[in-house]
This record gives sequence, structure tokens and C-alpha cells, in this order.
Amino acid sequence: MNQKRIFLIISILLTGLIAVGQVAKTEVNAGILRAGMAKIDITPTIPVKLYGYSSRKAYSEGIHDPLSVRAVVFETGGEKIVLVSSDLGSYGSEVFTVVQKSILDKFNLKESELFLSTVHSHSAPILSLNAETGDPNNIEYTRSLQQKLATVIAEAFDKMKPVRTGFGSGSSPVGANRREMRPDGSITLGRNPYGITDKEVLVMKITTTEGIPVGALYDYATHSTSLGPANLNVSGDILGLSAQFVEKILGKNIITPVFAGASGNIDPWYRVLPGFNNEPDWIPEPVLLGTLLGEEVVHVFRNIEETATGGEISTSFAVLECPRRKSTDNKNTQDQPEPETVPVNITVARIGNEVAFVGFNIEMLTEIGMEIKKGSPFKHTFIITHCNGSSGYLAPAELYKEGGYEISATRFEIGSSDMVVKKALRMLYDLK
Repeated sequence: MNQKRIFLIISILLTGLIAVGQVAKTEVNAGILRAGMAKIDITPTIPVKLYGYSSRKAYSEGIHDPLSVRAVVFETGGEKIVLVSSDLGSYGSEVFTVVQKSILDKFNLKESELFLSTVHSHSAPILSLNAETGDPNNIEYTRSLQQKLATVIAEAFDKMKPVRTGFGSGSSPVGANRREMRPDGSITLGRNPYGITDKEVLVMKITTTEGIPVGALYDYATHSTSLGPANLNVSGDILGLSAQFVEKILGKNIITPVFAGASGNIDPWYRVLPGFNNEPDWIPEPVLLGTLLGEEVVHVFRNIEETATGGEISTSFAVLECPRRKSTDNKNTQDQPEPETVPVNITVARIGNEVAFVGFNIEMLTEIGMEIKKGSPFKHTFIITHCNGSSGYLAPAELYKEGGYEISATRFEIGSSDMVVKKALRMLYDLK
């Protein structure tokens, strides 16, 4: 055998060994769950119109607590999940479409990989990019927010490294059913202490592979409406304040993305107050409730002892067209007939076989979210509302006969909630 032939055989063998090594390395990396987290301040620096109450026309007059965007990115085997928690009221359908496209294009994401959500604070700026209908200050704020969203997500990607995750569940009384029945049988917005609520506080603990905590992702079902239309101070309200508290207690290196669960008919125990009560020795109710929720998050977080590496990621996105409720307002039907359906954006993702995230662009009443969690094939299911757009209230069929604010405000025909539950569960089972 001449030297050239020997050299050729050795080269072929070496090439094969390298290829096998690369395949093995790829397979190992495919099973490694990586995550990156980042936070950015989005507190307005100019007076802005505040979201949530049509009767409130004045500009904001001060800042009670800072607003933030918190982002967490998960990746394994090239598949990604980008979860964004914003201390805002709503992105709205128009603003969301613009912001979503810019994020998907910049980071080369699939539609199913992005969960862009708000905590639904009614003391945060209205978002607008429409020069004809939007306030100039709010348009300026929204353009600045667009840049900050790109910045915080990019930082989360840059910080990605192998992590371990664990899960825990607690309970909090902060949220109360707000469908209060009057003596005449009618339903008003108030407090129904015996009404159905989802009290679960679902927590995801994220650590480095060495066990050092870096994130506390959590979900709780309540409106952030402890402050009412008389309040002109910027605030993250209940959920935003709870995240600030958790970060303060667990340490500055831990980021706490918080998400609003199914809470269309759930308000804080103390609701729509005129402002922060600063009389001596009084704890302002939004701070009290935010702290109470935050303490439960910390308790659950600290009791999570088991964490694991790895977890395959898969995602899915669908637009479910639900029948639109017939309008009784002639002004809405004269010139341009309303569409016959209302779109429900449903975004689902899983990490491994135990945890799933389900995002909805609606204000889902709590009974619907509880039904989805109960039917989910995953042990832990995060219901994320005010996510990827805005299509308004979705109520279960049995409440239509009772009436009330959520029923008068919904654009969905009776029975739409059943369609959403079935579709969401089908998508979850398909991921499983």
C-alpha cells in the first residue's frame, strides 16, 4: 500500500470521526435549555394621557413608581420562546401590529415564538402611533417604547446561557370577583367576596446551572385597577408593584417577569381608588396588595428546591375567528358593516413535558382560564392575557343571562368562549 493511499484512508477516517463528533455535539446542545433575561425602564419622562378610563382626560401629574419591561428568552435546538412583560395597559391592535412586525423581523422570530404582553395597569400611558387620533406626547412615548423593546429583547438574547428551571404554586387573596349583585338582581362592578376567583400564584424559578437564581417568572389573575380615574400618578399598579417588591427582596440580579392571568371579572380587593393614601401610618392599598402578592411569590420561589436542565421547546400560533355579537348601535352599522367575526390570537408554547404558556389577545373571564388549566395536558399552564393584541372581553355563556359590564362590553357572541377553550386545548395537546 503506497503512502498516498494510506494518507487517503486516514483522511476519510478523520473526516468521519469529526462528523460524528459534530453530530453528537449538536444532539447534546439540542437538549440544553438556555435562557437570557433583561429589564429596561419605560417610565415616561413627559406628561402623558393614562390608559383605562374614558372619563380621565388630563395628563399625568407625577410618578409614583417606575414602569419596566421585563423580557425572558428561552432557546433549545434552535427553537425559541420570547416572553415580554410590560408595565402597561394594552398594546392595542394597531400598535401591536407595528411593534410585533419590528420584533419578528429584527430577531428572526416566528409568530408563535413571541408573547408580547402587558400587566394591564390602568395607571400607565396610552399607546398610540396614530397622528390623527393619538395625543402627541403619547405618540412620542410609544416611539421611544418601540426602541426600548428592541433593546431589552436584544439584551436578553445576549445574556443567554444554560439554565435550570423549577416550578411551584401558591395562593393569594389579592384578587376578588367584581360582579356584585344588587338587591334587584342586576350586576354592577364592585366586590363579590363569594364569587369565583383563581387564586393560584404560579411561579417559575430560573437559575444558572450552578443553582444561582436569576429569574422569577410568575402569573396571577387580577386586573391592575386598584387605582381609578381620579388618579393621575404613573404606576404599575398591583402587578407592577408586586414585581418591584419581589426584585427588591430576592436581589437586584433577579428579574421578575409577571403576567396577568384570566382576570376579566377579577379586580383587586381594593379597587378604583382616587389615589395613593398618604395619611400617617396608612399603607396605600396598591402598595399593600402588591406587597401581599409579592410575598407569596417569594414564599413559593424559596420553596422550589427541585430544578432541572433541558426541555424541548415547541410553539404554535392560531387566529380563531369567533362570531361577533350583533350591535344594537346603529352608528356602527350604517356606513360600513361590522365584520362578522372577532379574531382571537392564541399563542402556545411548551418547555419539556411539564410546562406550557398560553397567550390570548383578550380579557378572558376567570372561569375560562380555570377551565383551560384544568383540561391542559401539562402540569403547569401559564395563562397569559392581554397578549399579542387586543380583542376585548370574552365571557362564558352562562353569564350572558346575568348581564353586567363584561357582558355589555363584549364583542363576542354567546358560545365563543367554548370555541376558544376547545381550540386552546387542542393546540396544547398537539404540542404535547
